[in-house]
Amino acid sequence: MDRIMYDSGLPNDRDLPSPEMKEKYSSSSSENENTGVAVDIASVEQQGDGTSISRTINTDDPFPIDPDAPVEERQFTLRAVIVGCGLGAVIAASNVYLGLKTGWTFGASLFGSIFGFAILKPLSTAAPRYLGGGYFGPKENNVVQAAASAAGSLGLLFTSGFPAAYQLGLLNSTPREDIGRLFTFTICCAFFGLAFSIPLRKFYILKLKLVFPSGVAAAYTIQSLHVGKNAAMDAKNKTKALILSFCFAITLRVVSEYAPGLLWDWHVFYTLSRIGWTSAIRAESWGWVWEWTPAFIGAGMLTGINASYSFLGGSFLAWAIIGPIIVGVGKAFGIPANKNIPGYMSYASMSLSDPINHPSPRYWLVWPGTLMLLCASFAEVGCNWKSIYAATRTMARAITERFNGQSFDNRPEDEIVDPVPEHERVPLWMWSSVLVASIIITCVVMGVQYGQNVGITLLAVIFSFLFSFIGCESAGRTNINPVTSIGNASQLLFGGVGKGQHYSVQRGELLNSLSGMLALGAAEQAADMVGDLKTSHLLRSSPTAIFCGQLCGAIVSIFMAAGVYVVFSTAYPCINDLSYTTCSFPTPDVQSWRAIAVGVSSAKLPIPPSSGYTAICLGITAVLSVVAKHTIVPPKYHAWVPNFNAIGIGFIMNISTYPLAMFFGSTIAFFWRRIFFNNYQMYCFAVAAGFIAGEGLGGIVNAVLTIAGVSGATYGTSIGCPGGVYCG
Repeated sequence: MDRIMYDSGLPNDRDLPSPEMKEKYSSSSSENENTGVAVDIASVEQQGDGTSISRTINTDDPFPIDPDAPVEERQFTLRAVIVGCGLGAVIAASNVYLGLKTGWTFGASLFGSIFGFAILKPLSTAAPRYLGGGYFGPKENNVVQAAASAAGSLGLLFTSGFPAAYQLGLLNSTPREDIGRLFTFTICCAFFGLAFSIPLRKFYILKLKLVFPSGVAAAYTIQSLHVGKNAAMDAKNKTKALILSFCFAITLRVVSEYAPGLLWDWHVFYTLSRIGWTSAIRAESWGWVWEWTPAFIGAGMLTGINASYSFLGGSFLAWAIIGPIIVGVGKAFGIPANKNIPGYMSYASMSLSDPINHPSPRYWLVWPGTLMLLCASFAEVGCNWKSIYAATRTMARAITERFNGQSFDNRPEDEIVDPVPEHERVPLWMWSSVLVASIIITCVVMGVQYGQNVGITLLAVIFSFLFSFIGCESAGRTNINPVTSIGNASQLLFGGVGKGQHYSVQRGELLNSLSGMLALGAAEQAADMVGDLKTSHLLRSSPTAIFCGQLCGAIVSIFMAAGVYVVFSTAYPCINDLSYTTCSFPTPDVQSWRAIAVGVSSAKLPIPPSSGYTAICLGITAVLSVVAKHTIVPPKYHAWVPNFNAIGIGFIMNISTYPLAMFFGSTIAFFWRRIFFNNYQMYCFAVAAGFIAGEGLGGIVNAVLTIAGVSGATYGTSIGCPGGVYCG
């Protein structure tokens, strides 16, 4: 649903900014602009007596130069690019898996930072220079992290828009037949969002000085691995935790496929119904199953209790309260899940034969969930309208004065101090040539392969740039990039364009889906890359080196994201085919994307009236909640305001396993932080990142085993599964 960053405390600060640095790079934004951010930007300094003192970290200023550190002559290196792209490829695979499961994806920054260090630090000392040896410092580590971040992106294209297009019959019958078109469309999304990040860096990092908590967390993680008297021991401990959690997760995911009812899913309510509590089968029917999923336990550890508890709350409201009510009063209908188990029903069907008069609960609940997502996301934007207006006005003035031959940077009232030496900055010709080339390629691909005229494509690119502002603004302030909501908003806009052009329903659905994916891809790439540039700003890395690393990573993301999607679609056809009554992947993003594609292109909205009225009421509630948070609730209590984005996802997702797992993970992290803070700071990021990446890669292994015909579905046991039917 969204690109989620990390909601945890930062690693220990080794060096706070000096007074001189603080004065030189003092923030130009108001003090209130950096309050209420989704991370607690504080650290603990250990004292000699074992006590700890909490200090606030200034996130605006580059780290002081360590006079004892060797000079990093090389930042952008072949070894950094190869390792970074390889690690990003793992995250790309994981993100397609996780996105199809829950609609959420995770950045590769921390995984790339720690694992990159674990690989290259020993190599730098053991190998000769011509085989990859030589000094490995924090700036080169930053390039590894940036390449990994870029390589791990773009998975959301294949967990939202493309499966929806296949479900609607807008493309060929299977992704394998469209593999060329998938690659070329991903090329369209891979680079202009990346090019946007360079001018956005100057505005959001140097002028507004937004926090970008994930970028700050990555910077402090890298700094802690390289600098300080305990750096070597800290690095060893974090690396060990990451490797062990990664291996545990991938092993559990693969082995459990052969005994899912024992090692993965615990059908507690089905078991209770079998031993005498017969009415407990109702809870099983509504998807209340416990799952030992390391990825989403790790996700809960990173996202924090606000998002996780809201996610579970939305799931409970939808699938334990509203769902049973609408079935009970005849507004939605289920089908028998297993005729041999009395009372066991399935409410997850997405049959569209008569969606208005005979909807399934899942279809009925999609509309309230989708409207909550849109209302909550754009209410956040509306509450920050002043800063967005100022950002747009300043950027427009800068562009105007650039074309008029004036120097915007030299105006005293708007002076932007860039600590990066001139020769390390990304030159205008470099990023603008990437932008122009990507726009030309996009126009050609959209015209030749999808039949979209150049004017509409250019309009989609313009809106993609504007939506990139929203993505960066949100990621910089709240640490969540609402990219799917951004894509949905673009769908709404281009749905109107399609109707104005009198397109057929099918062509209109394809137009709004593709335009929405262009906006989604640009916003995802731009916000991720600006976050990486925030890391480089703190570490004093070369933006040119980071940009080149991102370019290399973006190339990898094109093939990894599309290729992994084809693998999953081949192994699990239910991802793209609505005729299946059960599926291992709930695809919540796909449901909302398809609903909007159909809704804005149809002559009559295919929404059950009772669902529509409920959606309006909950959408208004979401807006009021966001407005109250920004106007009435003090910033220190923002963490306790319900997150309606997460609540909306709980409505769209038809099973409770992932909200329960995230609830469990965030609760563990909460008490871990409270009771063993230093231990938490040392291990939490590493363990969570290993869990997420390990399960995602394990999912790829299972998909390959399924294609090969040797999966758990063929050779596994159904012990513990309802009715003795394999439940993997």
